[in-house]
Amino acid sequence: MVGFRRGRIEVKSRDQLAAMRAAGLVVARALAVVAAAVSPGITTARLDALAADVIGDHGALPSFLGYHGFPATICVSVNDEIVHGIPGPRVIRAGDLVSIDCGAIVDGWHGDAAVSVLVGAAPELQLLSQVTEASLWAGIRAAEAGSRIGDIGAAVEATIVAAAAEHRQPFDIVDGYTGHGIGTAMHMAPDVPNFGEPGRGPKLAVGMAIAIEPMVTLGSADTRVLADDWTVVSTAGSPAAHWEHTVAVTSVGPWVLTAEDGGGLLRGDPLA
Repeated sequence: MVGFRRGRIEVKSRDQLAAMRAAGLVVARALAVVAAAVSPGITTARLDALAADVIGDHGALPSFLGYHGFPATICVSVNDEIVHGIPGPRVIRAGDLVSIDCGAIVDGWHGDAAVSVLVGAAPELQLLSQVTEASLWAGIRAAEAGSRIGDIGAAVEATIVAAAAEHRQPFDIVDGYTGHGIGTAMHMAPDVPNFGEPGRGPKLAVGMAIAIEPMVTLGSADTRVLADDWTVVSTAGSPAAHWEHTVAVTSVGPWVLTAEDGGGLLRGDPLA
């Protein structure tokens, strides 16, 4: 989930980051189960139930359920739905591009991540998802102590712009929806845009945690919100992909709290 945040940037202790890691692993495991279940014939409500089961089985709470009235455990956004899709009776079909956003709380600490899953073979949609995921990892690699928020957005943007030129595809970054700080609340300062200028914005410090989440369309990224007051769709009907991880800034590199392997970017023990 995304929005706009203001206020103090929360800096966590090692013990608090360890608690966030526990929440991040619950999210990772729920997303793995749900992503594996995405197939023709399954409903988005069933995907939601699977995520609820995993989160509950780990003794965690869903971050999304009841958040400003959101009625489900996960967001499931299909094709031209960009973000905040509400699970329900919709049946997944071959050729769909399904974005799944999940959050969980462990001992008061949040984790938040999203993946996109392609149902079947559609090369242009597979490329869209791959480019979006690649831009996420470019942003994650920029999340080093001493860097700035603008460095993350610039890395995300540069990846998408380069891919659009290389593949001659109209990839477009969704404006108005950003990543965010995360910790004792799901959405906190600072905003983490998916574009920006290097060297601009708040400086990243050891102990900060942020959710980086590029949303990219194949075609125009102009948006509107449906009558349910949640689901954000492309006004042009452009398919969209959404990838996200929760990342801790540490003295030994970015620690991807919502990846089972921690992201593979650490140069040592982040809790040492």
